[in-house]
Amino acid sequence: MRRWHHFLLAGATGVALTMPVSTVAAQRTHVLIVAGLSGAPNFKTAFTQAIATTRSTARERWAVSDSSFIALTEDSLPSAASQGQSTKANIAAAFLRLSKRVSAGDVVLVMLLGHGSGEGPGSKVNLPGPDATATEYASWIAPFAQQQVVFVNAATGSGDFVPVMSKTGRVVITATRTAMERNESEFLGVFTKALSSEEADADKDGRLSVLEAFRYARAEVAKSYERTNRLLTEHAVLSDSIIAGRITFAGKATAANPRVAALIAERQVLESQVAALRARKASMAADAYDAELERLLLSIAEKTQAIKAAGGDK
Repeated sequence: MRRWHHFLLAGATGVALTMPVSTVAAQRTHVLIVAGLSGAPNFKTAFTQAIATTRSTARERWAVSDSSFIALTEDSLPSAASQGQSTKANIAAAFLRLSKRVSAGDVVLVMLLGHGSGEGPGSKVNLPGPDATATEYASWIAPFAQQQVVFVNAATGSGDFVPVMSKTGRVVITATRTAMERNESEFLGVFTKALSSEEADADKDGRLSVLEAFRYARAEVAKSYERTNRLLTEHAVLSDSIIAGRITFAGKATAANPRVAALIAERQVLESQVAALRARKASMAADAYDAELERLLLSIAEKTQAIKAAGGDK
């Protein structure tokens, strides 16, 4: 990777792309939301609002098709908010359904809403009927090895999901640090708001990274506790800040400058290619993998320079 380091140090420009980005499909985003038992009207309202907000964001900002957005709730009958009941069997079927739609490099966002309990691999979110454990969620998400997986457990008492679900290249977020933080959590509402908020886009480049959404939500939760003079009883956790900073949700760039928006879209395509390449690493010769990774990273660096020169990424 010597040439790559030299490129960064010299700040060179004008590196030609060997593959036109227009020939490669941009990443898509797929969403699965599982809302467990609410237990009280206020929780039911919060879960319904979180699903509605995420659905609207997915459609309008990330260009997610209806067939790539699945929401399961405690309700036994399908509704505008739910395609089915959040039973263990239906959750397994939903993961299988998504696995048939995804392509290499796509983003898969999974969100669990509800009340958590348990410890370690046996941790769970309360569901209608038998509860699924963290180990079972890990087995359901395992087939998505070529995708960029963001697994968010926004339930109370969710902290023990992190060590069970964590894997190289995957981002795991929990609303709490441990299973003992079981008080009503504010993280869910603020995190779903962050997904649709321009305020969360810290670098104002027209695209939202998982890291930006997490940091915004965590900061807003802390501010809420401070405003009401309460002791902070929830501490959200992020498994991998480096990967979280690289994963952005698909859709059209929202930068005001059309030139910047076009460059950002092209960079997203290149970043999708990097994710797909990393998923194929085990099946490639080391030299071929390094050469292709270097080519893509150089191209991304060139796009980033162009974006900054055009007034973006500030």
